[in-house]
Amino acid sequence: MRARHRYAVIISRHSQQSPLMRITRKLEFDAGHRIPDHKSQCRHLHGHRYVLEVTLAGDVIDVEGDSNRGMVMDFADVKAIAKEYVVDKWDHAFLVFRGDTKVVDFLNALPDHKTVILDLIPTAENLAATAFRILEPLYRDAYGNDLKLERVRLYETPNCWADAMRSETR
Repeated sequence: MRARHRYAVIISRHSQQSPLMRITRKLEFDAGHRIPDHKSQCRHLHGHRYVLEVTLAGDVIDVEGDSNRGMVMDFADVKAIAKEYVVDKWDHAFLVFRGDTKVVDFLNALPDHKTVILDLIPTAENLAATAFRILEPLYRDAYGNDLKLERVRLYETPNCWADAMRSETR
């Protein structure tokens, strides 16, 4: 019979370089849109159950007594920011291109309708890029840990998504 040995490995964060850490928070919302000049069914008014993924990169916080110690950012804080500035504004809204004047006029005629007028056609690509532009300054180095928004991934369907990512030059 072999003797069992217990090994404890203690690794000091100072003994080796810390890896780049990325975290992702997923949120969901429902919205309508149309792609006005598209040749398929997407030119008609329709909706999606969108999934928004927010990926942040930064150093793990190591400040004694800090409630975020051991984290890049508290997932609840990641959610709160994305929810306030994107999800709550787009959820159960119709996302419409400013140049789609017939639909804009129709939606404006509906009392108290939740409409978001965009300067771009509301494709998955444009929505992901818009969400990135909205969120990027809100996550920038919020904790003194070199925090940055790395990617916004927007699923239009479970099988189709667009990624808006930080370019190397930013």
